[in-house]
Amino acid sequence: MDMYATLVSFFQEGGPFMYPIAIVLGIGIAIACERYFYLANQTRINRKDYDAMLPLLQKGKARELVEMTKSSKSAMGRIVADGLNRYASGARKRDDIEYAMEEGLLEVLPNIERRTPYLATFANVATLLGLLGTIIGLIAAFTAVANADPAEKATLLSQSISIAMNTTAFGLMVAIPLLLVHSILQSKTSSIVESLEIAVVKFVNQLEKLGEAQAAKS
Repeated sequence: MDMYATLVSFFQEGGPFMYPIAIVLGIGIAIACERYFYLANQTRINRKDYDAMLPLLQKGKARELVEMTKSSKSAMGRIVADGLNRYASGARKRDDIEYAMEEGLLEVLPNIERRTPYLATFANVATLLGLLGTIIGLIAAFTAVANADPAEKATLLSQSISIAMNTTAFGLMVAIPLLLVHSILQSKTSSIVESLEIAVVKFVNQLEKLGEAQAAKS
């Protein structure tokens, strides 16, 4: 209970700038949660589709693979579908298939990278709002002290500065976790992109081998 009362008192004494910082915190938490669950789901379904699709291509079961890509909702499925469509259209050159799959990769990247950079922006905004609130609080404090009784000036000034610094402290308390979460999500995003790029190379190699095998039979 004492902890709760301390937090409430800390927030109330920080002044009006505590509220926009709290709003930034709320938006940042919402984005972080949404991005975390989205990226975790993408990692799971991409790995699942990769493990299911690559063996089908290695066995030359193109028809089953096409059906799987149609029902897939993963970035992996969309990229593989683009490569298969280019292959089915008669393209047998490695570059043609690779360009088609890389085009599919570029199309899915915005969804993977979306909103994560906002967290770093919100961290900076929280810090700046904290500093602005402190500066405005100090200006108000010095203005009030100027008209106070000389015997009370030191006490009033120390109390006012202490209250004004709450805004900077709260801004930093919001900014630091947001930066850490941004770094974690950015790392997770990079991991997904790298896995998709590796998958493109592997599928292109298999499609090239499939084309060579069919050409040898004919």
